[in-house]
Amino acid sequence: MVNGPSFPPNTWFNIKHISWGLRFLSVAILLQSLYYKFGAHPDSVYLFYILGAEPFGRYFLGFVELVTCILILVKRTTLLGAILGVFIISGALLTHLFVIGINFNNDGGRLFTLASICLIACLIQCYILKNQIFSYVRNRYVI
Repeated sequence: MVNGPSFPPNTWFNIKHISWGLRFLSVAILLQSLYYKFGAHPDSVYLFYILGAEPFGRYFLGFVELVTCILILVKRTTLLGAILGVFIISGALLTHLFVIGINFNNDGGRLFTLASICLIACLIQCYILKNQIFSYVRNRYVI
């Protein structure tokens, strides 16, 4: 499933290990945020109140993040989950930059940092699986 450059096959470290590490990293970040969204943590409620999306937006985004986690962990749908993760986290980062600020509620930029790490992990997943994107477009649109 994972195509592309890798380290020599005799080594203990190859592109599949990197891919699984990035999957677990992005899923761990997305899953830990679900506790705050579904648990109605005061910081999460306040954040979505500022955005004008409380409670529907909080629950909807939590559900979409849960689906994204499942897609990332399933081998056949990892690329779809990574692309969805890029869009979700890009929205979160843009919200931090233009609406709520990097240091939200005196957290020291923790939410912004976690979102940045998750975005980088999802982007690297997309790069690793880029051959799937190219083959899908080639087969779908007959270039």
